Amino acid sequence: MLLAVVVGLFAALGAVPAQAADGYRYWSFWQRGGDGGSWAYATQGPSSARPDDGDMIGFRFAVSEDSNDATRPRGMADFAAVCADTPATDGTKRVAVVIDFGTAADAADHRAPPAPRTECARVGADASAGEALAAVAKPLRYNSAALLCAISGYPESGCGDKMSGSVDAHAAPKGDGGDGKADGDGASGGPSAGLIGGLAAVVLLGAAAVWQARRRRV
Repeated sequence: MLLAVVVGLFAALGAVPAQAADGYRYWSFWQRGGDGGSWAYATQGPSSARPDDGDMIGFRFAVSEDSNDATRPRGMADFAAVCADTPATDGTKRVAVVIDFGTAADAADHRAPPAPRTECARVGADASAGEALAAVAKPLRYNSAALLCAISGYPESGCGDKMSGSVDAHAAPKGDGGDGKADGDGASGGPSAGLIGGLAAVVLLGAAAVWQARRRRV
């Protein structure tokens, strides 16, 4: 009887699904040097950041929990490749712009989004990242808090919408080329080691009690 109860408890624990974290569907903003390397999450908004000539800026639409979980633009195109046909001129700067519209899993209607794009923006020497983006990817849409809501009209509606716990914020591929990022503390939402250890102790104590009871009857 005890064994059946314990087996049932373990079976129930194994059936508990991993809980998906809440997240937000939005355009994240990234920066990268013209010589390549990894994307870095921007510490300023597009309207404040001022890239230099030869820099790269990236925008990725995805569902993410926060900046630590945000999904980077895919692809490894460098500045030389993006701006190969845009020569330097006095009084202006060239900024390589990478626009990744995400995946169907990121879209509110789960339809395939536009294909990723790379553009070379030629803007004034003091232009912001937002101005460089506007030079190559209009129409842009912002909300009243100056949050970037849409690039080239995508998505048509919504802005930083919060997702429910039923949405898996990690469904979209991470990083350059779509590779997943390394796991953090390894938490998976399943039963913890402490809980399993406690159940094991219950099993041992129960077995000992049954053995003692049988000895008294002998």
